[in-house]
Amino acid sequence: MEKRILVTGGAGFIGSNFIEYLLSEDETALVINLDAMTYAGSDENMASFSDHQRYAFIEGDICNRELVETIFEKHRINSVIHFAAESHVDNSISGPEAFIRTNVHGTFTLLDVARKTWMDAPFQVKEGLENNRFLHISTDEVYGTLGAEGLFTEETPYAPNSPYSASKASSDMIVRSYFHTYGMNVVTTNCSNNYGPNQHDEKLIPTIIRNAIKGNAIPIYGDGLNVRDWLYVRDHCTGIWTAFSKGESGETYNIGGLNERTNIYIAETICALLDELHPKNGASYKEQITYVKDRPGHDKRYAIDASKITNQLGWKADENFETGIKKTIQHYLAKHL
Repeated sequence: MEKRILVTGGAGFIGSNFIEYLLSEDETALVINLDAMTYAGSDENMASFSDHQRYAFIEGDICNRELVETIFEKHRINSVIHFAAESHVDNSISGPEAFIRTNVHGTFTLLDVARKTWMDAPFQVKEGLENNRFLHISTDEVYGTLGAEGLFTEETPYAPNSPYSASKASSDMIVRSYFHTYGMNVVTTNCSNNYGPNQHDEKLIPTIIRNAIKGNAIPIYGDGLNVRDWLYVRDHCTGIWTAFSKGESGETYNIGGLNERTNIYIAETICALLDELHPKNGASYKEQITYVKDRPGHDKRYAIDASKITNQLGWKADENFETGIKKTIQHYLAKHL
């Protein structure tokens, strides 16, 4: 059956990388991109595929039920890959309401329209729609924070610590409930920190690169020893498509890069590579690193155990941090210079 895929948030960082990957990976899939074009989405992110014959863009809000229903009906949507979300922790601290609206109510709207379009009753899928699937992209932040040891697994209890991670945890639970209550064909993926081309300027790695080459202070929260597991965005895209294509209905799959790095290591590595790729008058970019007041509720460490998707579905990351970050710096140098 021809896949008619609704991708939400496809003008954003991960969504745009995924659509570019999907259109090259599946030569028959039709892709409908629904994006509200908030500050996180941009036409530039979609430039590489905007004229593709199997692609269409719709500007709109996932909370607009009438619009979502119209898209499902007009385009005969049989697959959903749901990226659209408010995702910046600092913004969730200063303005949490938008996160609850988009991440919780928006996810509910998409799920409920899909359920009513694809199903006659609980556990009764409409004839011919048995393979329709809803994949929900989430984050490792729903698990809370780790100590110096251990990894997040799919069985780790949820313990979100920010309004952002709480809103994502809520959306994960709604997706789960639609599997257990209605028998809907859903899959959830929880990823570690992504980096790569098209990431919004507010995020850590683009912020470091941008401030470095502009000669500004490079801000690092607290002592710089917060640890994240870094995943190159293209590897995340292949993981999502693997989970969508091969994953078991109702299951959750953690997608991680096995690249734990401290924030100060990230900054110092980027500065060292910039010293090599874009040197400045004998000085090192490391001199611009500045420690700033830590943000409230800053989780100390995230790290994902991705063995389930690796062992059960055959996925693995192609990039380590050192190879991926060099590609990322080259992208941003081209963008800013």
